[in-house]
Amino acid sequence: MKKIALEEHFSTPELAGYAYGPGSSMEREGFARFERRLFEIGEERLAAMDQAGIELAVLSVTTPGVQREPDVALAIARARRANDHLASRIHKYPQRFAGFAHLPLQDPLAAADELTRCVRELGFKGAMVNGHTNGHYLDERRFDPFWERVEALGVPVYLHPCDPCDTPRMYDGHRELLGATWSWTVETATHALRLVFAGTFARFPRVTLILGHMGETLPYLLWRLDSRSRMLAAGEPGTPLPSEIIRRNIVVTTTGVCSHASLLCALSALGEERVLFSVDYPYEDCRVAAEFAESAPISTAQLRKLCYENAERLLALGARDSRAAA
Repeated sequence: MKKIALEEHFSTPELAGYAYGPGSSMEREGFARFERRLFEIGEERLAAMDQAGIELAVLSVTTPGVQREPDVALAIARARRANDHLASRIHKYPQRFAGFAHLPLQDPLAAADELTRCVRELGFKGAMVNGHTNGHYLDERRFDPFWERVEALGVPVYLHPCDPCDTPRMYDGHRELLGATWSWTVETATHALRLVFAGTFARFPRVTLILGHMGETLPYLLWRLDSRSRMLAAGEPGTPLPSEIIRRNIVVTTTGVCSHASLLCALSALGEERVLFSVDYPYEDCRVAAEFAESAPISTAQLRKLCYENAERLLALGARDSRAAA
Protein backbone atom coordinates (compact mmCIF):
# COMPACT_ATOMS: atom_id res chain seq x y z
CA MET A 1 0.00 0.00 0.00
CA LYS A 2 1.27 3.47 -0.81
CA LYS A 3 2.42 5.65 2.05
CA ILE A 4 3.15 9.26 2.89
CA ALA A 5 5.72 9.91 5.62
CA LEU A 6 5.77 13.19 7.55
CA GLU A 7 8.76 13.10 9.91
CA GLU A 8 11.74 12.48 7.67
CA HIS A 9 14.85 14.48 8.41
CA PHE A 10 17.73 16.15 6.62
CA SER A 11 20.56 18.47 7.51
CA THR A 12 23.24 20.58 5.88
CA PRO A 13 26.89 21.10 6.82
CA GLU A 14 25.98 24.57 8.06
CA LEU A 15 23.34 23.21 10.46
CA ALA A 16 25.01 19.96 11.54
CA GLY A 17 26.84 21.44 14.52
CA TYR A 18 23.60 22.33 16.28
CA ALA A 19 22.73 18.65 16.68
CA TYR A 20 25.53 17.76 19.10
CA GLY A 21 27.93 19.28 21.58
CA PRO A 22 27.58 20.91 25.04
CA GLY A 23 24.05 20.75 26.36
CA SER A 24 23.01 18.14 23.80
CA SER A 25 22.04 14.52 24.43
CA MET A 26 23.88 13.49 21.25
CA GLU A 27 27.65 13.33 21.06
CA ARG A 28 29.57 14.08 17.86
CA GLU A 29 30.25 10.37 17.38
CA GLY A 30 26.57 9.54 17.70
CA PHE A 31 25.55 12.14 15.15
CA ALA A 32 28.22 10.84 12.75
CA ARG A 33 26.28 7.57 12.46
CA PHE A 34 23.50 9.43 10.64
CA GLU A 35 25.26 12.45 9.16
CA ARG A 36 25.84 11.14 5.65
CA ARG A 37 22.23 10.04 5.23
CA LEU A 38 20.95 13.34 6.64
CA PHE A 39 22.91 15.25 4.01
CA GLU A 40 21.78 12.98 1.16
CA ILE A 41 18.46 13.92 -0.48
CA GLY A 42 18.46 11.79 -3.58
CA GLU A 43 18.84 8.25 -4.83
CA GLU A 44 19.80 6.51 -1.58
CA ARG A 45 16.88 8.03 0.28
CA LEU A 46 14.53 7.24 -2.60
CA ALA A 47 15.69 3.61 -2.61
CA ALA A 48 14.83 3.29 1.08
CA MET A 49 11.41 4.84 0.40
CA ASP A 50 10.77 2.49 -2.53
CA GLN A 51 11.48 -0.56 -0.37
CA ALA A 52 8.75 0.59 2.01
CA GLY A 53 6.19 1.78 -0.54
CA ILE A 54 6.60 5.42 0.51
CA GLU A 55 5.52 7.59 -2.40
CA LEU A 56 6.07 10.95 -0.69
CA ALA A 57 8.32 12.03 2.17
CA VAL A 58 7.89 15.41 3.86
CA LEU A 59 11.40 16.52 4.81
CA SER A 60 12.43 18.71 7.74
CA VAL A 61 15.63 19.88 9.43
CA THR A 62 16.78 17.52 12.16
CA THR A 63 16.53 18.81 15.72
CA PRO A 64 17.34 21.43 16.98
CA GLY A 65 18.53 23.39 13.95
CA VAL A 66 18.73 27.16 14.22
CA GLN A 67 16.40 27.23 17.23
CA ARG A 68 19.55 26.69 19.31
CA GLU A 69 21.29 29.73 17.77
CA PRO A 70 21.65 32.76 20.12
CA ASP A 71 22.29 35.23 17.27
CA VAL A 72 18.87 36.15 15.89
CA ALA A 73 20.13 37.54 12.56
CA LEU A 74 22.23 34.43 11.99
CA ALA A 75 19.27 32.18 12.80
CA ILE A 76 17.10 34.03 10.27
CA ALA A 77 19.73 33.78 7.55
CA ARG A 78 20.51 30.11 8.16
CA ALA A 79 16.86 29.11 8.29
CA ARG A 80 16.27 30.78 4.93
CA ARG A 81 19.29 29.03 3.40
CA ALA A 82 18.12 25.66 4.76
CA ASN A 83 14.66 26.18 3.26
CA ASP A 84 16.10 27.23 -0.10
CA HIS A 85 18.35 24.16 -0.09
CA LEU A 86 15.39 21.89 0.59
CA ALA A 87 13.33 23.61 -2.10
CA SER A 88 16.08 22.92 -4.63
CA ARG A 89 16.01 19.20 -3.80
CA ILE A 90 12.22 19.09 -3.95
CA HIS A 91 12.39 20.78 -7.36
CA LYS A 92 14.54 17.89 -8.57
CA TYR A 93 12.14 15.23 -7.22
CA PRO A 94 8.76 17.00 -7.03
CA GLN A 95 6.70 13.81 -6.96
CA ARG A 96 8.70 12.23 -4.12
CA PHE A 97 9.63 15.00 -1.69
CA ALA A 98 7.79 17.83 0.05
CA GLY A 99 8.93 20.16 2.81
CA PHE A 100 8.23 21.54 6.25
CA ALA A 101 9.69 25.00 6.81
CA HIS A 102 12.58 25.54 9.22
CA LEU A 103 11.90 28.69 11.25
CA PRO A 104 13.91 31.24 13.28
CA LEU A 105 11.49 31.47 16.18
CA GLN A 106 13.86 33.74 18.09
CA ASP A 107 11.90 36.41 16.19
CA PRO A 108 8.26 35.25 15.96
CA LEU A 109 7.34 37.76 13.24
CA ALA A 110 10.39 36.79 11.15
CA ALA A 111 9.38 33.15 11.61
CA ALA A 112 5.86 33.96 10.45
CA ASP A 113 7.22 35.75 7.39
CA GLU A 114 9.55 32.86 6.55
CA LEU A 115 6.68 30.38 6.91
CA THR A 116 4.61 32.51 4.53
CA ARG A 117 7.45 32.57 2.00
CA CYS A 118 7.94 28.82 2.29
CA VAL A 119 4.25 28.03 1.82
CA ARG A 120 3.37 30.57 -0.87
CA GLU A 121 6.62 30.69 -2.85
CA LEU A 122 8.29 27.33 -2.20
CA GLY A 123 5.16 25.18 -1.88
CA PHE A 124 6.00 23.78 1.56
CA LYS A 125 3.27 21.98 3.49
CA GLY A 126 3.69 23.54 6.93
CA ALA A 127 6.45 23.85 9.51
CA MET A 128 8.55 21.67 11.75
CA VAL A 129 9.29 23.28 15.14
CA ASN A 130 12.03 21.57 17.11
CA GLY A 131 10.75 22.20 20.62
CA HIS A 132 11.59 25.28 22.64
CA THR A 133 13.70 28.10 21.23
CA ASN A 134 16.43 28.90 23.73
CA GLY A 135 14.04 28.24 26.59
CA HIS A 136 10.96 29.92 25.11
CA TYR A 137 7.87 27.75 24.54
CA LEU A 138 5.16 28.26 21.95
CA ASP A 139 2.37 28.98 24.46
CA GLU A 140 4.03 32.31 25.38
CA ARG A 141 2.02 35.26 24.08
CA ARG A 142 5.09 36.53 22.22
CA PHE A 143 4.35 33.77 19.68
CA ASP A 144 0.77 34.87 18.97
CA PRO A 145 1.79 36.63 15.70
CA PHE A 146 3.30 33.34 14.56
CA TRP A 147 0.18 31.34 15.41
CA GLU A 148 -2.01 33.96 13.75
CA ARG A 149 -0.05 33.44 10.53
CA VAL A 150 -0.17 29.66 10.84
CA GLU A 151 -3.95 29.80 11.13
CA ALA A 152 -4.27 32.21 8.20
CA LEU A 153 -2.12 29.99 5.97
CA GLY A 154 -4.07 26.88 6.95
CA VAL A 155 -1.00 24.65 7.36
CA PRO A 156 -0.04 22.34 10.24
CA VAL A 157 2.87 22.73 12.65
CA TYR A 158 4.79 19.59 13.57
CA LEU A 159 6.15 19.84 17.14
CA HIS A 160 9.32 17.77 17.28
CA PRO A 161 11.36 16.91 20.38
CA CYS A 162 14.56 18.60 21.47
CA ASP A 163 16.75 18.55 24.56
CA PRO A 164 15.30 20.44 27.54
CA CYS A 165 16.77 23.86 28.18
CA ASP A 166 17.83 22.65 31.62
CA THR A 167 18.39 19.11 32.87
CA PRO A 168 16.36 18.06 35.93
CA ARG A 169 18.21 16.33 38.73
CA MET A 170 16.16 13.18 38.17
CA TYR A 171 18.41 12.40 35.17
CA ASP A 172 21.65 12.66 37.17
CA GLY A 173 23.74 9.53 36.68
CA HIS A 174 21.32 8.18 34.07
CA ARG A 175 22.43 9.52 30.74
CA GLU A 176 20.64 6.60 29.10
CA LEU A 177 17.35 8.38 29.87
CA LEU A 178 18.27 11.47 27.88
CA GLY A 179 17.25 12.18 24.30
CA ALA A 180 14.96 9.93 22.32
CA THR A 181 14.86 7.22 24.98
CA TRP A 182 12.80 9.28 27.42
CA SER A 183 13.61 12.96 28.12
CA TRP A 184 12.46 14.09 24.66
CA THR A 185 9.06 12.51 25.28
CA VAL A 186 8.67 14.33 28.60
CA GLU A 187 9.82 17.60 27.05
CA THR A 188 7.54 17.43 24.01
CA ALA A 189 4.44 16.16 25.79
CA THR A 190 4.82 18.96 28.31
CA HIS A 191 5.29 21.53 25.54
CA ALA A 192 2.08 20.35 23.88
CA LEU A 193 0.18 20.44 27.17
CA ARG A 194 1.36 24.00 27.76
CA LEU A 195 -0.41 24.92 24.52
CA VAL A 196 -3.53 23.05 25.63
CA PHE A 197 -3.76 24.64 29.09
CA ALA A 198 -2.55 28.13 28.11
CA GLY A 199 -5.48 28.67 25.77
CA THR A 200 -3.41 28.80 22.59
CA PHE A 201 -5.91 26.61 20.76
CA ALA A 202 -8.79 28.71 22.10
CA ARG A 203 -7.21 31.83 20.58
CA PHE A 204 -6.36 29.99 17.35
CA PRO A 205 -8.95 27.21 17.07
CA ARG A 206 -8.16 26.30 13.47
CA VAL A 207 -4.52 25.45 14.17
CA THR A 208 -3.47 21.83 13.81
CA LEU A 209 -0.46 20.56 15.76
CA ILE A 210 1.25 17.31 14.79
CA LEU A 211 2.98 15.19 17.43
CA GLY A 212 5.24 12.30 16.51
CA HIS A 213 6.07 9.11 18.37
CA MET A 214 2.42 8.07 18.64
CA GLY A 215 1.51 11.31 20.39
CA GLU A 216 4.31 11.46 22.99
CA THR A 217 2.19 9.35 25.44
CA LEU A 218 -0.76 11.80 25.43
CA PRO A 219 -3.36 9.41 23.88
CA TYR A 220 -2.70 7.06 26.79
CA LEU A 221 -3.39 9.76 29.38
CA LEU A 222 -6.53 11.57 28.20
CA TRP A 223 -8.79 10.32 30.98
CA ARG A 224 -6.34 11.34 33.69
CA LEU A 225 -5.76 14.76 32.14
CA ASP A 226 -9.51 15.38 32.19
CA SER A 227 -9.89 14.05 35.74
CA ARG A 228 -7.13 16.21 37.21
CA SER A 229 -8.27 19.21 35.19
CA ARG A 230 -11.75 18.95 36.71
CA MET A 231 -10.35 18.53 40.21
CA LEU A 232 -8.01 21.50 39.93
CA ALA A 233 -10.61 23.67 38.17
CA ALA A 234 -7.98 24.52 35.58
CA GLY A 235 -10.41 26.34 33.32
CA GLU A 236 -13.39 28.64 33.48
CA PRO A 237 -16.87 27.08 33.41
CA GLY A 238 -17.54 25.79 29.92
CA THR A 239 -13.84 25.48 29.07
CA PRO A 240 -13.27 22.37 26.90
CA LEU A 241 -11.60 19.44 28.61
CA PRO A 242 -7.98 18.70 27.65
CA SER A 243 -9.09 15.59 25.77
CA GLU A 244 -11.53 17.65 23.69
CA ILE A 245 -8.81 20.14 22.73
CA ILE A 246 -6.33 17.38 21.92
CA ARG A 247 -8.85 15.52 19.75
CA ARG A 248 -9.74 18.73 17.92
CA ASN A 249 -6.34 20.36 17.43
CA ILE A 250 -3.72 17.59 17.57
CA VAL A 251 -2.96 14.72 15.22
CA VAL A 252 -0.21 12.16 15.77
CA THR A 253 2.17 10.11 13.69
CA THR A 254 3.56 6.63 14.24
CA THR A 255 7.14 7.89 13.95
CA GLY A 256 9.57 5.75 15.92
CA VAL A 257 6.89 3.62 17.64
CA CYS A 258 6.34 0.41 15.71
CA SER A 259 3.99 -1.14 18.25
CA HIS A 260 0.53 -2.42 17.42
CA ALA A 261 -0.61 -1.94 21.02
CA SER A 262 0.39 1.72 20.89
CA LEU A 263 -1.27 2.17 17.50
CA LEU A 264 -4.54 0.68 18.68
CA CYS A 265 -4.49 2.95 21.72
CA ALA A 266 -3.94 6.04 19.57
CA LEU A 267 -6.69 5.05 17.15
CA SER A 268 -9.12 4.37 19.99
CA ALA A 269 -8.25 7.56 21.89
CA LEU A 270 -8.09 10.02 18.99
CA GLY A 271 -10.01 8.45 16.11
CA GLU A 272 -8.86 6.85 12.87
CA GLU A 273 -8.69 10.20 11.03
CA ARG A 274 -6.05 11.58 13.42
CA VAL A 275 -3.24 9.00 13.26
CA LEU A 276 -0.75 9.13 10.37
CA PHE A 277 2.14 6.97 9.20
CA SER A 278 5.74 8.17 9.46
CA VAL A 279 9.23 6.68 9.79
CA ASP A 280 11.79 9.12 11.33
CA TYR A 281 14.39 8.51 8.62
CA PRO A 282 17.36 8.14 8.93
CA TYR A 283 17.02 7.37 12.64
CA GLU A 284 14.57 4.53 11.99
CA ASP A 285 14.28 1.92 9.22
CA CYS A 286 11.71 2.49 6.47
CA ARG A 287 11.09 -1.23 5.96
CA VAL A 288 10.50 -1.87 9.65
CA ALA A 289 7.98 0.99 9.78
CA ALA A 290 6.21 -0.23 6.64
CA GLU A 291 5.98 -3.83 7.83
CA PHE A 292 4.60 -2.63 11.17
CA ALA A 293 1.86 -0.60 9.48
CA GLU A 294 0.88 -3.23 6.92
CA SER A 295 0.66 -5.99 9.55
CA ALA A 296 -1.46 -3.91 11.95
CA PRO A 297 -4.70 -5.58 13.12
CA ILE A 298 -6.92 -2.93 11.52
CA SER A 299 -9.26 -2.87 8.54
CA THR A 300 -8.16 -2.03 5.01
CA ALA A 301 -10.09 1.23 5.19
CA GLN A 302 -8.31 2.17 8.42
CA LEU A 303 -4.96 1.22 6.88
CA ARG A 304 -5.56 3.51 3.90
CA LYS A 305 -6.32 6.39 6.27
CA LEU A 306 -3.21 5.65 8.31
CA CYS A 307 -0.85 5.25 5.36
CA TYR A 308 -1.90 8.13 3.10
CA GLU A 309 -5.49 9.40 3.16
CA ASN A 310 -5.17 11.34 6.43
CA ALA A 311 -1.92 12.91 5.24
CA GLU A 312 -3.42 13.92 1.91
CA ARG A 313 -6.23 15.72 3.71
CA LEU A 314 -4.04 17.33 6.37
CA LEU A 315 -1.45 18.61 3.90
CA ALA A 316 -3.99 19.57 1.24
CA LEU A 317 -1.95 17.69 -1.33
CA GLY A 318 -2.82 18.85 -4.80
CA ALA A 319 -4.20 22.16 -3.50
CA ARG A 320 -0.91 24.10 -3.38
CA ASP A 321 -1.68 26.32 -6.35
CA SER A 322 -5.11 27.34 -5.05
CA ARG A 323 -3.72 28.12 -1.58
CA ALA A 324 -0.90 30.20 -3.05
CA ALA A 325 -3.36 32.15 -5.17
CA ALA A 326 -5.52 32.84 -2.11
